[in-house]
Amino acid sequence: MNPTLHRRRVPIRGILMLVIVALLAIFAAAFSAAPARAAEPCEPGPATGCVQGVIKLSSGEPAPGIAVTLSGAGAESTTETDEAGRWVFSATEAGAYTVAVDEETLPEGQYFKSAGEREVEVELHSTASALFPLTDDPEAATTTPETGGDTSEAKPASSASPGDSFSWPRFWQQFVSGIRMGLLIALASLGLSLVFGTTGLSNFAQGEMVTMGGLLAAAFMGVTGNLWLAGLCAVIACAGFGWVQDKVLWKPLRKRRLSLMQLMIVSIGLSITLQYTFQFFFGSGVVRIDTSTAATLTLAGVTLTVQSYIAMGVSLLAIIAVGLGLMYTRFGRATRAISDNPALARASGIDVDRVINIVWIVGGGLAGLAGVFFGLIFNGLNWFTGGTMLLMFFAAVTLGGLGTAFGAFVGSMIIGMIVELTNIWLPGDLKYASALLLLILILLVRPQGIFGRKERIG
Repeated sequence: MNPTLHRRRVPIRGILMLVIVALLAIFAAAFSAAPARAAEPCEPGPATGCVQGVIKLSSGEPAPGIAVTLSGAGAESTTETDEAGRWVFSATEAGAYTVAVDEETLPEGQYFKSAGEREVEVELHSTASALFPLTDDPEAATTTPETGGDTSEAKPASSASPGDSFSWPRFWQQFVSGIRMGLLIALASLGLSLVFGTTGLSNFAQGEMVTMGGLLAAAFMGVTGNLWLAGLCAVIACAGFGWVQDKVLWKPLRKRRLSLMQLMIVSIGLSITLQYTFQFFFGSGVVRIDTSTAATLTLAGVTLTVQSYIAMGVSLLAIIAVGLGLMYTRFGRATRAISDNPALARASGIDVDRVINIVWIVGGGLAGLAGVFFGLIFNGLNWFTGGTMLLMFFAAVTLGGLGTAFGAFVGSMIIGMIVELTNIWLPGDLKYASALLLLILILLVRPQGIFGRKERIG
């Protein structure tokens, strides 16, 4: 054994052990701590919009236990403010909604400063807010919309009044959400990058692989009733579908020496076919994996669901496992050899078709795992969830450097952070435009991406 190589491996193993110990400590804290009662969490997603707000007393203290009702789109739901005075609703259909506060649940001596009812316009993948300021002066109170009270407090704009709502607590909340988003994007982007590195194919059906993971998890959840088992079955099924894809479709097309442009068009056709298949079996509505109320946990002032913490931990472990596998296993060395020079790798005795087939299996499993976590964190998904995120996957791979797994991870983290942090100032889906704008600016300066290599053309 080369002693120099042996010395280089020891620090990496030590770092890996520290990461695993830290994750176990986080999980122990997550499951041992008794979280305070909080409003049911809502994460805006491709099939989910959120309506939220905070009610405070005239003294500025939170007002818990106040009943709030959301009505619209043929449905009505009621909740109560938590200890922080916060209330949250999830909406699965876009449109106009009415938020009303039950005046009888107000604390004694408290009155509405303006109307106790707000009209909000809800869009999917965004957050709308409505404020209900209270006063202890009955002469200044206005309890009905017709009395001409000041209704300027109602802010139905998305993303909690972007542009003037910056605060450090919110910054750190969005910062951690950016880490979470980056890790989930990285799961899908790694598979996309591995396939591109070994075959040169830009797989436009990768988004549908993510959607498949979430929808299959919901189906298995209905059969097994166990979230962990349902997620595992979904990941295995997606990995198996990756194997079938390569054996039935991609390997025969490679044997016929189709061009990369032709293969890309085939992937687009496969993407559209899968979308219509999902609509046929699951419908066009929102499908939820876990219909129970997710528990929340606050760590260092950041509140996320326990499922979010678990998703972040499992995603990080999966990414580390893939990275170490590419660096230190025989399969990883073969994969890197094929990525560098497929013809030379085949001449060296490497079974290129077998390695590519394993790459499709790994990529399918990672995409399925990402779909399970997207469905849990966004509180549901539909037939086009992966399609809406596909551009983010390509942006992450391109930003980090085409065909490089480490570059895909770094690009994913950058995209995730930009998307969530700009949500402080930009409403709705404009946050995704900021990530794509950053991609364009970086590629103008470094066309090969952050970790890509310059190539001579011609």
